Amino acid sequence: MICDLHCHTKLSDGSLGIEDIIAQAKRTGIDWLSITDHDTMASFSRADVIGQREGVKILHGVELSAWDKERNSKVHILCYAPQKPDRLEGLCLKSCEIRKACSKEMIEKVMQKYPITIESILKHTTASKSIFKQHIMRALIDYGYALEFYGQLDSELFNPKKGSCYVEREYPDVNFVIDLIHTARGVAVMAHPAQYDNIELLEELAKKGKIDGVEIGHYSADEDYRKQLSDIADKYDLIRTGGSDFHGLYNSVPTHLGSETTSQHDLERIIKLAAKKD
Repeated sequence: MICDLHCHTKLSDGSLGIEDIIAQAKRTGIDWLSITDHDTMASFSRADVIGQREGVKILHGVELSAWDKERNSKVHILCYAPQKPDRLEGLCLKSCEIRKACSKEMIEKVMQKYPITIESILKHTTASKSIFKQHIMRALIDYGYALEFYGQLDSELFNPKKGSCYVEREYPDVNFVIDLIHTARGVAVMAHPAQYDNIELLEELAKKGKIDGVEIGHYSADEDYRKQLSDIADKYDLIRTGGSDFHGLYNSVPTHLGSETTSQHDLERIIKLAAKKD
């Protein structure tokens, strides 16, 4: 059984729609798919319909933005199978508003450097619940200022440490986000700890019994990092997940649906844990 529990559509920062994603999952031989768009659950009902038509089982998921206040850093938490998703709507709305405010400021800075229009950016966001820096880069590519999304210009403008146009603000506290996931009767899994260097936070949360699982299968984690994550998962009996983190055209490295997967055993653990929360 092939289970890819992390991918994105046009509803956030992916380049393909729900129908294209699920059709590709079918062609790839994926049995279970979770569409985990950033801070939106808008895919749920449509994914169910298309998944049933294509013969791909859908696990409801959402990737929630959060903040590690102790270390002043970003962290993403995957929520799977929330039985009361309406309890997460306010959080999703708040995080989307934070992202929009950051993006608006970044767009203003970029437009001072390059003669592009706001319309040239927004035309790429028509289905998205937010504006992402990939949408800004796409407009710059459209007008010939770059040939790639993650090259020299992206680094100059949007590098988190030195980018001249990069803007970041705090998202909701990670403890609050996890508590809300559990209130919504969902399963909380830390996404790609290597991407934001969240390994200390992971162990801290695991020690407190707050986090349910960790995404070990992700392109950002090398073998040594995966070993560290596996040791923590073993120590605290965490669910282990994996997913392609597919964004289509907007991926930072080549990755395709099914390139990283979750075992049937761990998928069943997610489903059983969500059912226990009823």
